[in-house]
Amino acid sequence: MPEARNDLLPGTLDVLVLKTLAGGKEHGYGIARRIRSTSKDVLRVEEGSLYPALHRMERKGWIRAQWGLSEANRRAKFYSLTRSGRRQLDAETASWNVFSEAVGRVLRARPAEG
Repeated sequence: MPEARNDLLPGTLDVLVLKTLAGGKEHGYGIARRIRSTSKDVLRVEEGSLYPALHRMERKGWIRAQWGLSEANRRAKFYSLTRSGRRQLDAETASWNVFSEAVGRVLRARPAEG
């Protein structure tokens, strides 16, 4: 099994959070848990990077926050995607797809001799 990663490429955390919130509102711990679960424990998002990212995305208008109760009946801030966030997700997904296809081409290329 691949080792869990905490060192995401710059900008990757935003697209992961936006994609997670495309499935519906979620609190911070739930976002981190869903990313970890969906990536089969390869990607782990620590609180120290998640919450500053959530606050930054909220300031940019990509997500909105609202207080509610968690599954454990605790007060928690729930985040949801805005229309602007949906557009950002679409743009970042397209950019990520171009990037990952390019990396894939390099990895599949035959090594140059010489």
